[in-house]
Amino acid sequence: MASAKQKKAARASGKKTQQAAADQTIMTNLPRETRSAPGKQGAAAGRECTSGTKPRTRAELYAIARHRDLPGRSAMGRDELARRLGVS
Repeated sequence: MASAKQKKAARASGKKTQQAAADQTIMTNLPRETRSAPGKQGAAAGRECTSGTKPRTRAELYAIARHRDLPGRSAMGRDELARRLGVS
């Protein structure tokens, strides 16, 4: 059974949690331009990745590195793979 001190602490914690949730900004309260910005950014990034002939994702770069048998490719990030393969 919980002591009075534990009950008081639990109530205080619950109130803090409720206040923190109420203070957070949610998407529905933001202006329309702000709500649509993440979607527009994602769409732009998708167009950028597929528009050119150069691979943009780590998976694409990794496939090229595997084809070229580049040593240490599994531990490399996207930027390092691009640098080693000579792709920007």
